[in-house]
Amino acid sequence: MLDRRKLIGAAAIAALSGTVLTRLWPANAASGKFEIEKTEAEWRAILDEAQYAVLREEATERAFTSPLNDEKRKGVFHCAGCDLPLYSSDTKYDSGTGWPSFWAPLDNAVATSTDYKLIYPRTEVHCRRCGGHLGHVFNDGPQPTGLRYCMNGVAMTFKPATA
Repeated sequence: MLDRRKLIGAAAIAALSGTVLTRLWPANAASGKFEIEKTEAEWRAILDEAQYAVLREEATERAFTSPLNDEKRKGVFHCAGCDLPLYSSDTKYDSGTGWPSFWAPLDNAVATSTDYKLIYPRTEVHCRRCGGHLGHVFNDGPQPTGLRYCMNGVAMTFKPATA
């Protein structure tokens, strides 16, 4: 039987494990060398609070809050940090998760790393040019790739195609 003391103990162990794993395998995409590098102050000057939290601190926006989730026009989704083109609207689909989802990025647009923030490994997706955290990729997407690039809308901007 699970009592309150065991539940609190299990929660403490899980929290400590997450902290240890995060220290052993940091998930901070911005810790590498990137083509575009800025100081914290420089990033804060060009990003709003939500963009900074997601791109630079790896936060996650609340589901169903980004207007980009409902974006249906033809165009390209760019990194909100460095304006690198990331995803074509041709690969966007409604995953039902509440975040903009794509089955493939543009060539040479994103990089990945392993994230242990939830204790188990996940594949983090970040902008290959500035290292900004975009979201995660999962193996439950549609064909032809079978992948679901689940992106934070605040980490991107949308540029509609011109006629």
